[in-house]
Amino acid sequence: MSSEPVGAADLKSKKLSVRVPLNSYVTAFMVGSFFAGLFVYLEFDRFAYAVFVLSWIAIPLLAFSDRIVFDGKRLKRTGILPRIWSAFTGGRSRLRVRDIEQIDSATLRIIKRGGIAQYRFRTAIRGRDELFVITSGGAEHRSMLIAILSAVPEEVLDQRSIDLRDYLADPKEVAMKASFSRIPEADVLESTLFSRPSSRLSSVKPTDDESDSEDLRTLGNELRIAGRVHQSLEVFRRAFHRERANAHLYFDLARCLFVMAGIRRDSKLHRRSVAALRLAERHSQNDGELLARLGETYFQVGDIKRASSAFLNAVEKGSGYLGSRGLAEIALREGKLAHVVHQFASAHENASSRAAKRFSQTEADYFSNLTSDNAYLDLEVHRVNLVNSLATAGRTALTITLFGLTPLIFGLVADDLLLADIGWAVSGIALVVWCILRVISRMLASRIPYDIAATDD
Repeated sequence: MSSEPVGAADLKSKKLSVRVPLNSYVTAFMVGSFFAGLFVYLEFDRFAYAVFVLSWIAIPLLAFSDRIVFDGKRLKRTGILPRIWSAFTGGRSRLRVRDIEQIDSATLRIIKRGGIAQYRFRTAIRGRDELFVITSGGAEHRSMLIAILSAVPEEVLDQRSIDLRDYLADPKEVAMKASFSRIPEADVLESTLFSRPSSRLSSVKPTDDESDSEDLRTLGNELRIAGRVHQSLEVFRRAFHRERANAHLYFDLARCLFVMAGIRRDSKLHRRSVAALRLAERHSQNDGELLARLGETYFQVGDIKRASSAFLNAVEKGSGYLGSRGLAEIALREGKLAHVVHQFASAHENASSRAAKRFSQTEADYFSNLTSDNAYLDLEVHRVNLVNSLATAGRTALTITLFGLTPLIFGLVADDLLLADIGWAVSGIALVVWCILRVISRMLASRIPYDIAATDD
């Protein structure tokens, strides 16, 4: 991969920006509105007015000004609160491209309408203890996400992020491509795609589409990312009539089948997708990177044995960083900390970018300290257990808050002061507890630095 980011020349004259996810701001707005109402009920008018202004005016303004900006070289947050928090904690609100250590993307199916699954994408960008999260939201999101993903080495990307980099496109343009290629709509394909393979293949008639298998593979992946899974499967079917022994085609088909199996909740389709993965592994030959991505996919679907085999083969075929990192994740899942240290050390030796080397070395040092220092291991185990307990307690407090709203609403509607007082008390106390637990959980989310723990001892 070239060291010059794709589109870097354009980014030098034009910065790309997207709004940050509004989850935290919406939470703050709801909590502030609740306490504003509580203070009105208690006749604390000054406090009520102050909290109301903060919740209904200040928080929306802060949310509107908080954006993630990318200028081709670095990411940065423009919001006021992130800057204050960074100054308070000694952190940073910016991250250079060369310091990005991991990019992970998650796909959420929002709604299925007319055979089209509408998705939202969440991409987490990590590096030097900084985290930037980008969620889908139209053309701005696509432009910025593709620019960022194209600017980093492929070894820091997970497979979903690679898909977004290569195949994320305007859904309208993808639909036009499918129309030009004479791909039927989903309702037409529904009755033909899931019949017996032998009968389906025998009934296929040649088409006058002259696209080669690689063009069809690209179109199939674009349709899958756009949520047109039925059409994507049809395109992959046509691609296999042009080229059978293509490992990448089998791999892409397998992931498309995984999506369809999830939509239809069909165990048979899931088994077909696993079979396609194994065919991709059989035809992968000496493609170490593909084997590593196959191992990643096996790991995601819970087939640890096949994932381990694919990662080992990837290391042998030259994809040492991805293969060793995958083996480290499997060893961590199995609780074999010594193997985790060894695999991350191997990943460090095989990494090509400085960010990947730094990430793997940091992980190797962390797990090495866990294996060599029982006191530090106990501290980290207690921290993780405490964070999990706080999360459970927080969910309980939030549930109590929601239940407390029932007598509160009935009391206000029926003008029953006793019922309203009970609702305000239960919901208010539970919400205060939830807020405190959230703050403590965030403070304990980071690992304890080993030098501090060793100094305390």
